[in-house]
Amino acid sequence: MIFTNRTEAAQKLAEALSGYRGENPLVLAIPRGAVPMAKTIADALEGELDVVLVRKLGAPGNPEFAIGAVDETGWVYLAPWAEEMGIGEDYLEKVKERELATIRARRAQYTPSRPPKNPQGRIVIVVDDGLATGSTMIAALHAIRAKNPKRLICAVPVAPPDTVEKIRPLCDEVVCLHAPENFYAVGQFYGDFSEVTDEEVIELLRESDSEKGIESN
Repeated sequence: MIFTNRTEAAQKLAEALSGYRGENPLVLAIPRGAVPMAKTIADALEGELDVVLVRKLGAPGNPEFAIGAVDETGWVYLAPWAEEMGIGEDYLEKVKERELATIRARRAQYTPSRPPKNPQGRIVIVVDDGLATGSTMIAALHAIRAKNPKRLICAVPVAPPDTVEKIRPLCDEVVCLHAPENFYAVGQFYGDFSEVTDEEVIELLRESDSEKGIESN
């Protein structure tokens, strides 16, 4: 299955999640790529949009390969292979602090005039444009579970089967449209996988807040 772009993937996810329409779900995107997708889903389900801020911890010399992830509170998920790679505490602390600084900067950029929307007691759908190792989704689900949602759903267009199984115990439901064995990278399953900019994220969040009557600067 190849998605034309993120818009098509989001529309298909919205169809799969249509049972939550009318229940005012909180749709949380992992920035940046998932934000336009989450806006499409939130609109289709008559829900609210926000972001959950987590960052991948990249391996030494290969920052695109995740050895774990950190959430906004500083909680760290460390993948099993991080220890096998012999990665030291000094490196982990350094990369964690760097990614936390990025998270703080993004929070200030993305929602400068309001706190994060409260997931407590709500149906929460966490969206990404695809999973590889699943590290950032694990951190995101952990962060939201700690805030006591009524129901927690992971929604992605594509992920390898082993990652889907790794995610499953961390939420109440996984919606994954395509779980191919021959998985190399998320981008291989999109015709257009263009980068989403910070400016686009800010505008989508501002637009969504405006539609819900939330004032922003």
